[in-house]
Amino acid sequence: MERTSSADGGRESLVDKAYREIRQRILDNVYPAGHRALEQEYADELGLSRTPVREALLKLQSEGLVEVMPRHGARVLPVSPDDMRDIYEMLTAIEPMAAELVARKKLPAADLKPLIDASRDMTAALKHDDLDAWASADERYHRLLIALAGNRLLAETVQGLWDRAHRARMVTLRLRPRPVNSTREHNAIVDAIRTGDAKEAARLYRHHRERGSSELLALLEKARISSL
Repeated sequence: MERTSSADGGRESLVDKAYREIRQRILDNVYPAGHRALEQEYADELGLSRTPVREALLKLQSEGLVEVMPRHGARVLPVSPDDMRDIYEMLTAIEPMAAELVARKKLPAADLKPLIDASRDMTAALKHDDLDAWASADERYHRLLIALAGNRLLAETVQGLWDRAHRARMVTLRLRPRPVNSTREHNAIVDAIRTGDAKEAARLYRHHRERGSSELLALLEKARISSL
């Protein structure tokens, strides 16, 4: 049953709920590019009325995630290679700084254990050809690294970029070659951090992002061309 309220705050919370849930389904590729549904269908799935769903879809349209069509609901738009290029250029510029900051701290093994475990989980998932487990460990690795850097503004900036990049990763997860190179690179970054080699950690991370983004963008460009 949908919670109702005459107060603006109650109404806004329903819009926020619709926005968050639809957006997350798009980013997770549960609603893939081309997915189309009426406002009422989205509302029924979320257990909400059409009004907050309509406002949420308009907000998602402003972010370039959906196209709202009068009387025809909304269609999920494809991942934009141009947007992803901009996002990965930013990540390539910012994230190596996080690796450098962590390495400079020369943290004890106990503090680095979650990061090391995430790296090992990626290796294990790859051995079992479990791409979903690999993607989960990969995301955990990157989030842990940013958290260990201890820079709030850096974390906020990267988080906003990750939300959009996450969708591209999920879309291309099974189109890319087995992530052998990525797993190897993650392990090398951890080794540089453990030895306190800040410059090497930053260099390795930058290379990791440059190679990975080049691979992902090539797939997105190929998909865009084939859809024309």
